[in-house]
Amino acid sequence: MARTKYFFNERTLSYEEIKLTPGQKIFRFFLFLVSALALTAIFVFLLFTFFDSPKELMLKREIATYDLQFRMMNDRLNSMQKVMDELSNRDDNIYRVIFEAEPIPKSVREAGIGGVDRYANLEGYDESKLLIETAKKLDKLTSEAVVQSKSFDEVFAMARNKEKMLASIPAIQPIRNIQLKRISSYFGYRIDPIYKVKKFHEGIDFSAPKGTPVHVTGDGRVIQVKRSRRGYGNEIKVDHGYGYITLYAHLSAFKVKKGQKVKRGQVIGLVGNTGKSTAPHLHYEVRKNHRPINPIYYFFNDLTPDEYSKMLELSKIPTQSMD
Repeated sequence: MARTKYFFNERTLSYEEIKLTPGQKIFRFFLFLVSALALTAIFVFLLFTFFDSPKELMLKREIATYDLQFRMMNDRLNSMQKVMDELSNRDDNIYRVIFEAEPIPKSVREAGIGGVDRYANLEGYDESKLLIETAKKLDKLTSEAVVQSKSFDEVFAMARNKEKMLASIPAIQPIRNIQLKRISSYFGYRIDPIYKVKKFHEGIDFSAPKGTPVHVTGDGRVIQVKRSRRGYGNEIKVDHGYGYITLYAHLSAFKVKKGQKVKRGQVIGLVGNTGKSTAPHLHYEVRKNHRPINPIYYFFNDLTPDEYSKMLELSKIPTQSMD
């Protein structure tokens, strides 16, 4: 029941009942209604700002779980990256070295994937940085795994072809039963016999009588049979594959033709004194990927360890070449 309110009338010196007009009643009603709505809005705002609903609490727990899983996934990706780096290192420095294959360039192993907008759909979230880092690690690891898989396929093919490769790589001396003292000039800088100046000698000179058989040092195919009175004189070049080419110069006769396939140890020519030569001898070169290499590194089938060591020592002594 509503309480009756009174006021003191100073003229009549008595208490009189307060009576509201209809307008005042309507105004007070709307004032009450507005106040109630304002208080309700403030309460709701405070409730949703400082207190979570059950659904929000559940979602936050899920987000925290996802965040933990992403961080654990990142740790696993880092571990897998270390394993991939180790595989790449072994591949370049062990497996491919064994089969004398060029290592895979770092730029190929770490080639990027996609463009600048590849991860645009992961931006705009609280954990966007974590999401993008995880996606980048996964893409990088996937790319490297593809490259490594192809590399292992190549290594496997080279392993199956190893017998052929070992038969093709130069591995014997081109002249049989040669004595170390009969190697007149080694690989490296030597004095030119004609011009008496120091010049880089790209092969080894084997002193031998004219007509001594010259043997090919590995399986391959004859790519050049050249007659000349200058420079190296009559010469033969053999392509052994795998980047190897051998040259036999100053010959007096040929025993093979251009394009002919040859087997290690086969006689391909005879020692001579043709071209720019001061005495009968064989000038022998080994080239790998078109670069001259010291031929004594490829005599392992003919020399004992002591003979090989002695030959290395002799090759360091300055001498005069024969061509």
